[in-house]
Amino acid sequence: MTTASRTALLVIDVQNDFIPGGSLPVPEGDRIVPLINQLARQFTQVVIAQDWHPKGHASFASSHPGRQPYEVIQLPYGEQKLWPDHCVQDTAGAEFHPQLHLPHAQLVIRKGCNPDIDSYSAFLEADRRTTTGLAGYLKERGIDTVYMVGLALDFCVMFSALDARAAGFNAFVVLDACRAIDLDGSLAAAIDRMQSAGVGLLQSTDLL
Repeated sequence: MTTASRTALLVIDVQNDFIPGGSLPVPEGDRIVPLINQLARQFTQVVIAQDWHPKGHASFASSHPGRQPYEVIQLPYGEQKLWPDHCVQDTAGAEFHPQLHLPHAQLVIRKGCNPDIDSYSAFLEADRRTTTGLAGYLKERGIDTVYMVGLALDFCVMFSALDARAAGFNAFVVLDACRAIDLDGSLAAAIDRMQSAGVGLLQSTDLL
């Protein structure tokens, strides 16, 4: 089923800064890497999303004097949670986890590159207008179904899944191949939002 030409695996932000020891670690983020490698071998179409911020990005608390990480501020496009500096372009923290092995991946889609706009989703930036081009890439290849894995489940994975559905794709999240930050109940809220949007939630055993 997963090797079908109309199906793709989307691997979200498995980067050093999101791994324990990084600047914005997701608990147990490193533990999903072997499973992602195993799942990817079931897919002929694999796309990798990479957080890729310029220095001084608007989502960094350090860019707003007097503000602390995890505070929420208003930016021109709406509310923005502030984060520690992370995944800065051309740094070790922005590199993929060294054990991530996806040699047949055909595309790396970089997001968060605009210094003034954050981008959790691999499809659409936080202004909700600027696209990354991923939806067009998938549609031109006849892909209608995407399975998502990676970090963090309650932010970048969730927003990617919601935007995949909004763009007309069948979307599934492989829960045990993701990990969450879980800030103030964000994991439970993410599960509710995905289910309400028609995102399928499954386990890796459903695919392997």
